[in-house]
Amino acid sequence: MRARAPASAANLGPGFDALALALDLYVEVEVVPADHLSVRSEGEGADLADDAGHLAARVAMDVVGHDRLAITVRSEIPVARGLGSSAALAAAAAAAAGAADPLAVAARVDGHPENAAASVLGGLLVATGVRGAVRTAPMPLDPSLVFVAVVPDRPLSTARARQVLPATVSRADASFNLGRMGLMLAGLADHRRLEREAAEDRLHQDYRSPLFPEAPKILSGLLEGGALAACWSGAGPTLLGITTADAVSGLKTAAERVLASTGLPGQVLVLHADLRGLVTGEAARISLSGRSDQADEGARDLSALPPPPPATGTGGGSGDVFDFDTEG
Repeated sequence: MRARAPASAANLGPGFDALALALDLYVEVEVVPADHLSVRSEGEGADLADDAGHLAARVAMDVVGHDRLAITVRSEIPVARGLGSSAALAAAAAAAAGAADPLAVAARVDGHPENAAASVLGGLLVATGVRGAVRTAPMPLDPSLVFVAVVPDRPLSTARARQVLPATVSRADASFNLGRMGLMLAGLADHRRLEREAAEDRLHQDYRSPLFPEAPKILSGLLEGGALAACWSGAGPTLLGITTADAVSGLKTAAERVLASTGLPGQVLVLHADLRGLVTGEAARISLSGRSDQADEGARDLSALPPPPPATGTGGGSGDVFDFDTEG
């Protein structure tokens, strides 16, 4: 069987470990019976070991109860970049192996119900664990929104990103994030209500900035370039600028310039919400020859891009090398 699952951006600023959005980057997994285990991977993550330690193999073997499988993975989702690669892979592998509840499998394996739920159900949603089960609630999403993702060519382990977070937070910080999450949900439902303050956060982004010191500059560059709001995607290092279709070209150019100014290699992707989630059968097949929207809006390596001209004004995973990092 073949299954496909989308990437996801979790947290979206203040929605720590609760809010996630499915995005139109995909991983496809095909699982068929075989005399012995074989694993083949293409695209993103193809440098990971193709053996029983691969996450897709571990998930599929757990679902079917044996290792007599031929597994093929094709992925567009950058690994360890805060785009839900592990949740999407686990969901697709579970479905391709015939799991009755791919969401439960993916949430257990990945450890983040919000990433897993976005990859299985698609769209914008809130997800959390309730008495051992994943409880989800779809949220309204303005169809005019587009997401400009700055994806540095630098992995950031979620395990490490978790270690820098405080064990406790103040009531003031918890209240701050709850209010900002309300603003974010209202703005994502109607872009006319989305303001930059909606993406403010006191629970994780500032604590993680020392692991990615260029992040504040890039976020500021996204806002100065016209983003309605800007935030980390999951545990980073991918950063998102939220905009509308009529403004995406200018924001993409601004994102390319600010990334180039940091000296970091990477890419800028123009992404849209995925509303389908997990897909099985022939419809799940993806092509790695290039994203259709990249012909005129697409990503490119920015390591050689010249820095921007001087400003003329003022502006406002895991230690296991075979694992795909979790993303929240």
